[in-house]
Amino acid sequence: MAGVADLGPGLRLIIATLLGSVIGLERELTGQRAGLRTHALVALGSALFTVIGLGYVQPPLSGSIPAGDPVRIVQAFQSGDALEIRRALNPIPESLVNATPYIFAGLAVALGFRSGLFNIGVEGQLFMGAAAATYVGYAVKGLPGFIHMPLAFLAGALGGAAWGFIPGWLKAKTGGHEVINTIMMNWIAFRLTEWLLGGPMTRPGSGGLPISPIIEKSAEIPQFFPAPIRFHLGFFIALGMAWLVHWLLFKTTWGFDLRTVGANPNAARYAGMNITRNIILAMTLSGALAGMAGANQILAVNRSMALGLSPGYGFDSIALALLGNSTPVGVILSSLLFGALRNGATRMELLRIPNDIVSIIQALILVFVAAPAIIRTIYRVKVPKEAEEVVFVGSWGGGNK
Repeated sequence: MAGVADLGPGLRLIIATLLGSVIGLERELTGQRAGLRTHALVALGSALFTVIGLGYVQPPLSGSIPAGDPVRIVQAFQSGDALEIRRALNPIPESLVNATPYIFAGLAVALGFRSGLFNIGVEGQLFMGAAAATYVGYAVKGLPGFIHMPLAFLAGALGGAAWGFIPGWLKAKTGGHEVINTIMMNWIAFRLTEWLLGGPMTRPGSGGLPISPIIEKSAEIPQFFPAPIRFHLGFFIALGMAWLVHWLLFKTTWGFDLRTVGANPNAARYAGMNITRNIILAMTLSGALAGMAGANQILAVNRSMALGLSPGYGFDSIALALLGNSTPVGVILSSLLFGALRNGATRMELLRIPNDIVSIIQALILVFVAAPAIIRTIYRVKVPKEAEEVVFVGSWGGGNK
């Protein structure tokens, strides 16, 4: 099974990307329909070049992680214009900016998975964390930055933790399923923040628009470079939280208890572990990580809160955790991928390729991650006998999740 696990993510990404190319090719061929009547091969070649060449090669180079547009970078350095140099290099740090909330949110879901919980409420917890960080960011005044910024970030974590505690308590005390409860909590969070932004937290002079006041300068997470580069300290905070989650799960007694409860609650109960406490702790910590994602977006990027805060970080984080095998390192790598895709979406739109293809690729990745049997069938990878025994035992709850 180890061979399948090692090759699986790469194979799944390849298939998802190729299928995304096929979908984009169909859209491009629709626009080339007239040419197909007379010059079929020319039109087909043009479509393939547009989708695969420009869609999956050029955007990653000019709008994502690899290194920006090399020609533009060389020209920028030759010109000596500092602003043009920053613009040419911006695709690299911008992908990291997009990856940062994914890291926080992916860690939230991964921690829940490791504890045997399916936290679908990351999006709502993100919104509540953002609302708490926003309020502390603009309402508290007169503090130095080294106190105000951590205080606002901590408020975001506490806001998300409180929103995660509720379904955790319901799960532990009443047996209410966390999936149902967190989905309902999402909608409560959306409507609650909508009311806050349209009422108590409305920006003065906004004409009733649902937008908060701008946070104080002292509450901002510092950025390292002048505009247009937005790379900020939050990325390294996210990496630090990934290390902390790894340490908690795999180096502490609490983490062992969480993983044991997630793997086999009956065995954990027989061993004397407190199931109720661990379920509540896991959901609360998961919510805190989600709240940090919201706080990061407010304090480091947006500087104020509006309804369009998140393009779906909380829901995408489910795919991140699955793709990363619910490990902090895997979540980081998956977040870098999704951050690059998110950053390249705008470039694809400029190249006449609908940026919805990025969402389709992410969905396809999730499909193939959740269905490893498809990968084994396509690539004719045999499952070792030991893996078959694990699958058989796990099917009735006797093995690790």
